[in-house]
Amino acid sequence: MLKSRKITLGTKEWADSNVNCYKGCSNNCRYCYAKIMAIRFKRATNDTWKKMELNIKNVEKGYHKRKGRVMFPTSHDITEESLENCLIVLRKLVQAGNEVLVTTKPRINCLKQICENFGDFKDKIQFRFTITSFDDKKLKFWEPNAPTYDERLESLKYAFNKKFKTSVSIEPFLDEDPGILLELLWTYGAPPIDVWIGSMNHRDRLYQYSAELRGLKEYLEMIYSPNWLKIIHGYIKQELDNNIHFKDGFLNQMRRK
Repeated sequence: MLKSRKITLGTKEWADSNVNCYKGCSNNCRYCYAKIMAIRFKRATNDTWKKMELNIKNVEKGYHKRKGRVMFPTSHDITEESLENCLIVLRKLVQAGNEVLVTTKPRINCLKQICENFGDFKDKIQFRFTITSFDDKKLKFWEPNAPTYDERLESLKYAFNKKFKTSVSIEPFLDEDPGILLELLWTYGAPPIDVWIGSMNHRDRLYQYSAELRGLKEYLEMIYSPNWLKIIHGYIKQELDNNIHFKDGFLNQMRRK
């Protein structure tokens, strides 16, 4: 009898623990689960979420060597506004001996400073860049204040050329066919170590808190339907399976009847 696959949703798929040093995120992504939960429990509003609030305790505290990999950050991004404090926290983490997965929708100027400051810690750092679409109109709608596709691609190339470990998250995929984005990534000359594909999770919560997204419900339920996810999964595994992984949320939705 085959052992059932353990489902580890969220950050646990990628890391054993996580660290943040801000509350809120100026990217203000419409699909952000952290944002929805903050609004639900009245820790933020749609307007206050995008005004990043420094958690000074997490900047000033010391960090020890943790078990397994640390993901940083998870509920905010590394922006021009947060860079200085993010550099402080990242340095404390790697100097303590931690392996760190740096997750970001990369801004090239911020990335250059990270690479410049952590050239001696390439064995401790892997970048995971979120690139959800090659269409800037979609990116602008879903991720209003995040970088363009070209800037994210430039950042990916830059980190690769600086000999850092690179990987990509396409979660949630925003194009009907994420295979097009995958093919673009394979042709730019700096293949990432891994690519992770995920669907848009917790959509019922999104519809609950956004009338605008309720208007997109029919479309979203189509592109994240079990049948369409099975088609995507099948042909990508057959045609493009070069270090491509599917998030548990994607696989859970795909298996629904």
